[in-house]
Amino acid sequence: MTESHAFDQIKDLTINSNGGEQKDSPLVICFGELLIDFVPTVGGVSLAEAPAFQKAPGGAPANVAVGISRLGGSSAFIGKVGEDEFGFMLADILKQNKVNNSGMRFDPAARTALAFVTLRSDGEREFLFFRHPSADMLLHESELDRDLIKQAKVFHYGSISLIEEPCRSAHLAAMAIAKESGSILSYDPNLRLPLWPSAEAAREGIMSIWDKADIIKISEDEISFLTGGEDPYDDNVVLTKLYHSNLKLLLVSEGAEGCRYYTKKLKGRVAGVKVKAVDTTGAGDSFVAGLLYCFAADMNLYQDEKKLRDTLLFANACGAVTVTERGAIPAMPTKEAVLEMLAKNAG
Repeated sequence: MTESHAFDQIKDLTINSNGGEQKDSPLVICFGELLIDFVPTVGGVSLAEAPAFQKAPGGAPANVAVGISRLGGSSAFIGKVGEDEFGFMLADILKQNKVNNSGMRFDPAARTALAFVTLRSDGEREFLFFRHPSADMLLHESELDRDLIKQAKVFHYGSISLIEEPCRSAHLAAMAIAKESGSILSYDPNLRLPLWPSAEAAREGIMSIWDKADIIKISEDEISFLTGGEDPYDDNVVLTKLYHSNLKLLLVSEGAEGCRYYTKKLKGRVAGVKVKAVDTTGAGDSFVAGLLYCFAADMNLYQDEKKLRDTLLFANACGAVTVTERGAIPAMPTKEAVLEMLAKNAG
């Protein structure tokens, strides 16, 4: 298939995927953390060397919710923030981005989580988290909006909400409600090792809900971590150690190189869309948003290799557009921007 023909197919796929109206779109609910990232005003420095910081909304599940809405889909976010200025600001940012925030809760006794994040000159990301405990860790099962969860076509989550009680129990309860209501469960572990008590606790926590998911997205680094250092590029490692019988789709994101896909019957690779990267923050979340936006509209696309490859090319392009701008939520692309990039690359 020529690149331009593939582009035409994607255009059809995304045009048909939401009937044009956000309110009529299948709902994707994202569960987990919403926080403030503080990013140095200059690049390539350690946190200690940074002269000043700029605040930006963050948290992978919230990024995905905004990404889906920005593409024209319907999304909601469930999580907890502090009853403070940062918490109100984050709720407002979701609302401005047409994300349903009615499942958000505000804790009067705990602060909104903060994270100081930098990309050092050696290419390593450095994190410093303020969660002692922060509000996102204190969501109780009793605070869940069960009626909202039951409406989800797709229920998406990470692993950070599994680290501490009571949020862990709330997370497990929300997954159970979604599953019983017929939702597809989507899992992006989004490993943040500094937040876990130990590497072993992280491995155990992430794997504790592994067999419940219908869709899993992992990175090469996460494969190495979860398999105890095995080769992340070896299909056999992925299929024997990480693929499970309940899975519909397992995806391995490879950054600029694109992604690999595995289903019960299919496996393959879809190349990335080449761009000049300015900031890779949020690229993986944008990829997930592109995937779930298409998936919510056609739950069986993983069974048709052509549709699946078209969807993954679209998701790769979502990630590519995001890295051309700074920040995660501000850089989440519209569907028009993604199609434009695909058309440019096809030409």
